[in-house]
Amino acid sequence: MSRTALGRQDFLDRLTTEIRRPRFAMVIAETDGLVGCAFGFPVRGDGFWWLGFEGALPRGIEQLTEPGGAFAVTDILVRPHPRNQEHDVARRLQERLLTDHQASLGATLVHRADHLVLAALRSWGWLDVGEIWRPISATLLRVPVLPVGERTAARLEELAHDAWTRWPG
Repeated sequence: MSRTALGRQDFLDRLTTEIRRPRFAMVIAETDGLVGCAFGFPVRGDGFWWLGFEGALPRGIEQLTEPGGAFAVTDILVRPHPRNQEHDVARRLQERLLTDHQASLGATLVHRADHLVLAALRSWGWLDVGEIWRPISATLLRVPVLPVGERTAARLEELAHDAWTRWPG
């Protein structure tokens, strides 16, 4: 994430929008001060989150979303750390957010050119299941998902082997 004033304002704008969502949730990490935060909201079971998905929605995703088991992680922000522990803090924040909400599936959207974020998510076990068009961003976004728990991971294991589950170079 950008550490410029524009990056800060973009973050604040996103937070202001997201905080209005029903059942919005945020977790924070702190020591002597704020270290980082992650926030998101439960994905509605009506399929609205998946509108604009390119092609067929992968098997299992729709079933996991229906009972309210999916949770959208809309942002993770971590301050730079002298020992380069930002990725570990970010990973733990997203894990806490998902487990606190008893999610069986985490979902997020990432600009397809943001290879650093995509690589970090992949290293944490997220699977890229395709692309989605969001008119507000006027671009195709990647759709990483994270199976939470052994049973969910087993149900989605085939995702890693399907032709449409890919990571951009």
